[in-house]
Amino acid sequence: MNWNSLLGLDALTARWRAVAIETAIAAEDRVDLARLEWREHKRSLQTLLILVVALGGLTVVALVILSLALVVQFWDTPHRATVAWCLGGGWTLIWALALWRLLAVVRQLSKPFALTRNELKTDWQALKVKL
Repeated sequence: MNWNSLLGLDALTARWRAVAIETAIAAEDRVDLARLEWREHKRSLQTLLILVVALGGLTVVALVILSLALVVQFWDTPHRATVAWCLGGGWTLIWALALWRLLAVVRQLSKPFALTRNELKTDWQALKVKL
């Protein structure tokens, strides 16, 4: 005689087993999502490091060129001054573009794992509703 069948525990056991399997699949999905977001976050950090180094180098170059442009400004030929100021302006423009990109990456890095947090928040809300 199967007491589980007589007491109706088969359905309960099957339901709990299904919930456990579904929970395991959901947890695995969340771990995969966190792993993907970590990879993206690492890539962003690498980009940030490269941009910081580039911005530092461009800052040095821009300051040297602008200083040179200031010195050349007082030389005899006006063409030298025009070229020097154009070079200084060009380096300043490149520096400004690198700074703009750096700030965009920093803003993006300020919210890591947004998708994972959102998914866990949704899961938590669904769990609270069921309870």
